[in-house]
Amino acid sequence: MALEEYRRKRHFEKTPEPPPKTVEKTKPRGLPHFYIQRHDATRLHYDFRLEIGGVLVSWAVPKGPSLEPLAKHLAMHVEDHPLEYGTFEGNIPKGEYGGGSVMLWDTGTWELLGDATAQEQIARGDLKFRLHGEKVKGEFALIQMRGRGKGNEWLLIKKRDDEATPGWNVEDYAYSVSTGRTQQEIADNMPAHKPAAKKTARKRAPAKKAAQKKTLNSGR
Repeated sequence: MALEEYRRKRHFEKTPEPPPKTVEKTKPRGLPHFYIQRHDATRLHYDFRLEIGGVLVSWAVPKGPSLEPLAKHLAMHVEDHPLEYGTFEGNIPKGEYGGGSVMLWDTGTWELLGDATAQEQIARGDLKFRLHGEKVKGEFALIQMRGRGKGNEWLLIKKRDDEATPGWNVEDYAYSVSTGRTQQEIADNMPAHKPAAKKTARKRAPAKKAAQKKTLNSGR
């Protein structure tokens, strides 16, 4: 039943998206995976997916994730997706649900923080975790916004940790980690290639340390 909503919204004879299989009930080996897909549909957004209980529990994040310290981005809880969807990249035909180009923007593993299970944390509206991705890393939280809208409004929050990076911009990383393609290249069905240039997240020195360094240099 976990994937019935996903199945109901799609015509698999028309879309390249993977049809759901039986939900995997065995315990995964090692850390579970996460996937972030950049989806240029009616509106450009990022689909954030965590492997939990044999499915990908999913949120649509209009502004995408961020490494900006304490950034709070709206995340709309949507239907679960099958595990096979995590590596999907391509074009959903116009007229179909979610029609548009889909980029595999980032992927990696994640670990749960706290003593409660992931399902228990989601049920209470406060999920805390650490990501180990190629582009996004460190501690995050998903917090449900109670008493608003349809009840599926959450906030994706970047915790202040060693991975937090002031000035970090999601659009500096607008390429596929799978094929190196841009969104337009995916839309045009261009072949895979390596990214022309991968920007690395450069951390800014804390204000106090930067001031100390400036003082030392001026005394030379």
